[in-house]
Amino acid sequence: TGMNGTAIENFVCVIFNVSFMNCTWHVGMTASEDTQYFLYWKTSRKEDFKGCQNYIKDNCGRHTGCRFQNVTIYNKRAYFLVNGSRNGKNIQS
Repeated sequence: TGMNGTAIENFVCVIFNVSFMNCTWHVGMTASEDTQYFLYWKTSRKEDFKGCQNYIKDNCGRHTGCRFQNVTIYNKRAYFLVNGSRNGKNIQS
C-alpha cells in the first residue's frame, strides 16, 4: 500500500567504535516535503522493536537517518522497520 515512489531507498547501517550505529536512507523519489519516516529495530524476533531517538534530518525536516548509541547485536542479526506517512496517507514499505 501507499503511493508509488514514497518508499525509502539505499538503506544502510554502519556500526563503529563497537557500540555506535548510524543508519541512513534516501527519501523516496515522489515523497513530498511533508513525508515523514520512522525507524525501528531489534536484534531478535522475540524482542520488541525500539524506535530511533536521534534522527538525522534533511533540509525539509524529514528523517533521513538515525544515530544509535549502546548498540549490541547478538547472533549477527538485526531486524529493521521503516514506516511513515504523508498528509495522513501511508507510504510504501
